[in-house]
Amino acid sequence: MILEGIVTTHNEDGTVNVSPMGPDVGDDAVVNQFVLKPFNTSQTYQNLKRSGVGVLHITDDVLLIARAAIHQLTDAPTIDESCGNLRLVLGNACRWFEFEVVELDDEQQRTRIQCKTTQQGELRPFWGFNRAKHAVLEAAILATRVGILERQEIEQQMQQLEIIVGKTAGEQELAAFELIQRFLAATN
Repeated sequence: MILEGIVTTHNEDGTVNVSPMGPDVGDDAVVNQFVLKPFNTSQTYQNLKRSGVGVLHITDDVLLIARAAIHQLTDAPTIDESCGNLRLVLGNACRWFEFEVVELDDEQQRTRIQCKTTQQGELRPFWGFNRAKHAVLEAAILATRVGILERQEIEQQMQQLEIIVGKTAGEQELAAFELIQRFLAATN
């Protein structure tokens, strides 16, 4: 099973890299190990290859996911200094899983990184996803596929997602979806 979340790692200069990522966690509700599959051109890949550690977050903050997906995090995210050993836990996450890389296979363009959870915690209950949050998540994934998918396919899917957002969104979902729409328009 792919579980959409956010991975944080340390950049070489010590700053925090925030990347939406869908690790394969298997079918078990306990996340003791998982597989990340970043592209070998990504900053997350470079950081994990260099340091071998990071944090996987489960969050319902789709605005953060959207901003991270299109590289528009204008402010550094709030880090909860009291959690974990790596100083990488996002302050607004629901759950977090500090991990170490067990195996890294970068022979393909899509790297396969086997990870083992070393520490975990819960900061707040998972509020959940309404249909608009799901739609924003799908839109964020589409935004990361610019240059991979046909433009017409992205536009068709965005039109369908816009209907769902229009019917069910709150302020956060509207802001996130508009951000993604502006990004896609600028890449046209």
